Amino acid sequence: MKKRMANIELLRVLSMLMVVMLHFLGKGELLPKLTGSMDAAGYVAWFMESLCIVAVNVYMLISGYFLVESSFKLGRLLSLMLQVIFYSVLVPVVLVCAGVLELGNISFYQLLQYVFPTLMEQYWFVTAYVLMYLLSPFLGAAVHHMSKRKLEIALGLLLVVMSLSKSILPVQLEMDRFGYDALWFVTVYLVAAYIRLYGIPFFGSGKKSFAMYLLGGAGIYALTMLLHIVCVKTGALEFFVDVAYEYNHIFNLFAAVALFYAFLHLKLPEGKLAKTICKLGGLSFGVYLLHEQIEIRYLWPKWLGAEQVSSIGQLLLTSLAAVLVVFVAGVAVDALRQMIFKGFGKLLSALHLTGWIERIDQKMKE
Repeated sequence: MKKRMANIELLRVLSMLMVVMLHFLGKGELLPKLTGSMDAAGYVAWFMESLCIVAVNVYMLISGYFLVESSFKLGRLLSLMLQVIFYSVLVPVVLVCAGVLELGNISFYQLLQYVFPTLMEQYWFVTAYVLMYLLSPFLGAAVHHMSKRKLEIALGLLLVVMSLSKSILPVQLEMDRFGYDALWFVTVYLVAAYIRLYGIPFFGSGKKSFAMYLLGGAGIYALTMLLHIVCVKTGALEFFVDVAYEYNHIFNLFAAVALFYAFLHLKLPEGKLAKTICKLGGLSFGVYLLHEQIEIRYLWPKWLGAEQVSSIGQLLLTSLAAVLVVFVAGVAVDALRQMIFKGFGKLLSALHLTGWIERIDQKMKE
């Protein structure tokens, strides 16, 4: 088992905290519509969104950075899908037992979502990630057999089609999925692969990279507020006003790469703190699976006070507290989940029921 990098695991934790913040602001209805007027708290909420919106791309950069130098593992894929099913089924069971969800009101479609969360796209991120992971053996082989120049040209053309075009053309492109799809994840994977193999000297030191991340976040916010003003005054560009907050916008990708580089340069001493960070990084994905389960994704922001926010002070305090509560709860539940899975895995191994998975994984390495 490869040793985890504490600096990257810290970035993984930060990214998950950002994801929870994004969901609290969005699903808690704390982001006013950009097509109308806003109060001071609304402007602050959108600025917070600007700093956190890079989270998904950062998460994918982390995955791609390591995947390009590792082999496809069926065991890893099955483990991920079982983890997803664990949360998909556990949450409604708990809600039924607590009286929040009535068993008789659960439709057949909902049952399909619980049992087949990846195929039913209950978690869009997981569905896109699984498709990207299935393609990773082909992508990895292609990247390693291409020259640096060929990879640069191919990646450049892909970025023009997938990101730059939608970022500068003030029209709705029919092929644009706003970064919520496997094709965008493939693009980010290839960016991460290029970073791993060749690096991007432009981003320089950690301090410079972090400054570029802040610049990218400020660019997202400034462009959006400019479009907001134009939209409010003229009624034009209504569909384009929030384009910079889409995952495949060039500003978003730029800021994500910059933040990734900032943490790549970060040096953390070995010790208890580094071990704790690595442990939290390994548990962080459970935070996403818990709070984004379809039955509670719109409920928990209300439970944690989103509806009571009416000022900048309340916005800052409530959102930070909510993010911390969700993260701690998610980590605790996933620690329990890991214990259960570990015991179940030992049982399957003792019964010699996992050998076929190991054989497939070994064949993929050959």
